[in-house]
Amino acid sequence: MREKSLSPLRVVRSGLCIGCGSCVAQSNSPATRMDFDPYGQFHPTGDQHWMRSRSEVLARTCPFSPSASNEDQIAADLFPAAEPHETIGRFIAAHVGYVATGGFRERGSSGGMVSWVLEELMRRGLIDGAAHVAPVAEPETDGRFFRYRISRSPDEIREGAKSRYYPVEMSEILREIRANPGRYAVVGVPCFIKAVQLLRRQDPLLRERIAFTLGLFCGHMKSARFVESFAMQMNVPIEEVQAVEFRKKDVTRPASTYTAELTLKDGSIQKRDWWNLVDGDWGSGFFQYEACNFCDDVIAETADISFGDAWVEPYTSDGRGTNVIVTRSPVVNDLIQAAIEDGRLCLEPVDEEFVVATQAAGFRQRREGLSYRLTWPKTGLKSVKRVRPAAPESRRRRLIYRTRALVSRWSHRIFWLTQRTGNPILFIRWSKSAMTFYHALAYSRGELGKLLDRWGLT
Repeated sequence: MREKSLSPLRVVRSGLCIGCGSCVAQSNSPATRMDFDPYGQFHPTGDQHWMRSRSEVLARTCPFSPSASNEDQIAADLFPAAEPHETIGRFIAAHVGYVATGGFRERGSSGGMVSWVLEELMRRGLIDGAAHVAPVAEPETDGRFFRYRISRSPDEIREGAKSRYYPVEMSEILREIRANPGRYAVVGVPCFIKAVQLLRRQDPLLRERIAFTLGLFCGHMKSARFVESFAMQMNVPIEEVQAVEFRKKDVTRPASTYTAELTLKDGSIQKRDWWNLVDGDWGSGFFQYEACNFCDDVIAETADISFGDAWVEPYTSDGRGTNVIVTRSPVVNDLIQAAIEDGRLCLEPVDEEFVVATQAAGFRQRREGLSYRLTWPKTGLKSVKRVRPAAPESRRRRLIYRTRALVSRWSHRIFWLTQRTGNPILFIRWSKSAMTFYHALAYSRGELGKLLDRWGLT
């Protein structure tokens, strides 16, 4: 059901708040802000009148509102010159490769393309500032490890390189853009870019000042407890962590081998491969926001250009990192083509099928999995998505999606209880048991996996 007006509280209670900060950015009340909930997820907070007040504008601008325009409609308005495609939406061109000059590839988690595009836009005078996520200087004082900021020089842009699997919100930088004339680029995951585009439709000032949007391919949003869990498993008090690197690059190992590195206040370093952490399997959905269960955009279909990792061979095995990019804006596409011709970018053209293959698991989760989740009973707002409710024929696929949803939901609760009791074994044992079952289902691992195969569970 499409509702003409919504309140922030209704969105939150329906499990559809992704914590983007769009609603707070529209408020004039100084008491309204984004804050962490007990599970380490950003949600709006403020006086009860604002939280409960229904607004037609919010219904049109919240990215998970059933009344907001969907990605197909937004992209059609923004990129009429880009040809529509069935799975990845509109695009002019797609490429795989990396930045060949300037050390961008070495500094980034993959091919260095995001930082390069931001710097190129600034070098050409097309933007005055770049809104992106960067580490904070004093996490204990700031209350978080990363936040959005506006960078106004190449050196500042480079500080925001690398992947951040951590919750952030945009209310502060959107207010800063409104307060300071200029042209800006905004970097974000698909739902954040959608929120920006919906706001630009409503607000002429943002429409004028946000000149470019750069989207990041996304599996799901993690809560702040993800890094806290990593620290706990490395026997490090989270209060002692000064800096976090989720994907420490090692050119001698495959790009798919993620290594988490924590730098402590005393300068020492603790690191561990994700696969040696109980919650290091991304596909299992630990600490995922509930709203991610109702997203059907994997590659940021409403952005001028989108970036992801090329998770297909031979690129997966290349520890130097490789990007796959999708361009929709003619201006950005021309910028990319010019840099290819002069040798600054090493990119090869690819088609839609290649892009989909690099994100195959994400598309299964956001299309077949979403279609199935839409058949489940749900209280509050009902999502209106581009896929129709339907259950997969495979019993095993249905059980995988059910298990993943349970892992996502209960990981928040079990870790909360672990912190309250001060007993790490509680979370570790629960996680190991959950992963034994999930891996048996998804990958036929272990004795249980063999048993499921013998039973003919398909």
